[in-house]
Amino acid sequence: MSNPKERIRQVPPPAGGGKGASMYARFIPREELSSFAAWSPGSLSGEEEAAAAAAAEPQLSPEEQQAEALRAARQGGYHDGYRDGIAALESFKQSFASQATAQVGALMKSYGDQMDMLQQAMASALADAATALARQVVRGELAANPQQIATVAQEALETLLLSARHVTVRVHPDDQPLVAQGAEEVLAARGARLLADAGVTRGGCIVESDIGIIDASIESRWRRAAAALGSEAPWTPEAAE
Repeated sequence: MSNPKERIRQVPPPAGGGKGASMYARFIPREELSSFAAWSPGSLSGEEEAAAAAAAEPQLSPEEQQAEALRAARQGGYHDGYRDGIAALESFKQSFASQATAQVGALMKSYGDQMDMLQQAMASALADAATALARQVVRGELAANPQQIATVAQEALETLLLSARHVTVRVHPDDQPLVAQGAEEVLAARGARLLADAGVTRGGCIVESDIGIIDASIESRWRRAAAALGSEAPWTPEAAE
């Protein structure tokens, strides 16, 4: 039996080749090829390799495919839930900030209103205290210096216009002698009559004439003084006692 190597026929190079023709071609017998496949242009683009790689991948069973789809669904659900959770958190933060701002604004407004009410209450209490103190001072002054009614009557007559006629001065019966003595000259100069009137509170007087009335009663003078203190507390006989 002959050696296989001896069966390989060598193909000599062409006879007309020069020195530069060092390359030559020969046919390869089938016996020298271990494996071969027909070549196509698609082999250059790698399509056959990709197809071969895909064919080499193991095929999943229906149970494995279902498990893989479930895993992908869970992963997608996790990402969707995370995204929705972040959006909900941002919306909650904005809503909470808006509510907090509104609550702080309402609290500050309520605080301002309460402070205004407190200031008004303090002012009213202060006016009441000042009025009560002034009432005590007036009561003490009327008791200590009852003759001041003459000055009150004189000032009221001086306020009256010189053209006034039929002038009458009304005072409390206890104040009549004090006015008659202390304001005698002014009464005579104006031709005024001095009348005792129990309806006039002691310490005040009322001057009547043909052109008007001057109210110099203790009640009227007290209202003006109390208004200057920011109070509307009236002067009553009970308060004076």
